Amino acid sequence: MKKFVLAGGVLAATLSAAAAGTLDTVKQRGTLVCGVSAGFAGFSAPDSQGNYKGLDVDYCRALAAAVFGDATKVRYVALTAQNRFTALQSGEIDVLYRNSTQTLLRGVTLGLRQGPVNFYDGQGFVVKKDLGVKEVKDLKGATVCVAQGTTHEVTLGDYGRANGIDWKPLVFDRTDTMQQTFFGGRCDAMTQDASALAGSVTTAAPNPADYVILPTTISKEPLGPFTRNGDEAWSDIIAWLHYGLIEAEELGVTQANADEMAKSQIPAVQRLLGSAGDLGSRLNLDNKWMLVAIKAVGNYSEIFERNVGKSSPLKLDRGLNATWTKGGLMYAIPFK
Repeated sequence: MKKFVLAGGVLAATLSAAAAGTLDTVKQRGTLVCGVSAGFAGFSAPDSQGNYKGLDVDYCRALAAAVFGDATKVRYVALTAQNRFTALQSGEIDVLYRNSTQTLLRGVTLGLRQGPVNFYDGQGFVVKKDLGVKEVKDLKGATVCVAQGTTHEVTLGDYGRANGIDWKPLVFDRTDTMQQTFFGGRCDAMTQDASALAGSVTTAAPNPADYVILPTTISKEPLGPFTRNGDEAWSDIIAWLHYGLIEAEELGVTQANADEMAKSQIPAVQRLLGSAGDLGSRLNLDNKWMLVAIKAVGNYSEIFERNVGKSSPLKLDRGLNATWTKGGLMYAIPFK
């Protein structure tokens, strides 16, 4: 095909035009279309008024604020594990923020680009306390509820074969149906990301105190956004938005003090908030794009604590999601 043999300059121009596509489309439309999950407590779930809330939702709101100066200019599209990538490939959505695990195969076979990890997780199991199960190995012969089209389905089989655990997977195409079935007593255990299990127990269990999440996780589940290949300019915005939220936490910039911090004489703060330099314009955004985003949702710590941390019903520890200075893996590439 000709696109593989274009001269360097022509190829660069072609890619540049493609890269500008999504940002231009979003600006012309006047609304960001964000792919999210329909019901993962703490990440993306509608409240009683139908308003979406969660960690993934806050990233969508921050992105809308960065592009439009208005965090409300978002339309959310609720997606299943089966149709999430197709929705992005087809252009139905502009970006996928649906607690999706990043893997090698997803990175090289879907025509999609994986953004920076915004939540480090692992696949766990929840059981009813009266089952008497203390460890994963005690689930031999157990019926395990698992969602179709997820890394969990594959890992469940891999881990069982590797460890001689003959569990019986019961596969569902919808997570809400899976949760209803498990809490209805049809499965001995349910497996998902540990954070999703915490949300399921908190919001869907008839009596949360009757259930326990086992202490062992059986996989690495690095969760983060997906964009389309060839959309380098748009993908850069998605990546640097995340790094900016981490950088804000490291520098002590919060939702409440962002305007005051914009007057700081500290060079790193000035660059992040657009009071010096031209980093925003390099992304075809207003130079104060991160200032507006932080004022809309706060820094990464605020997003985490509000949605899944100790200030939320899930009560999750930061763990690997702490910044690198506090023993975690969150590390912002320098804004310079």
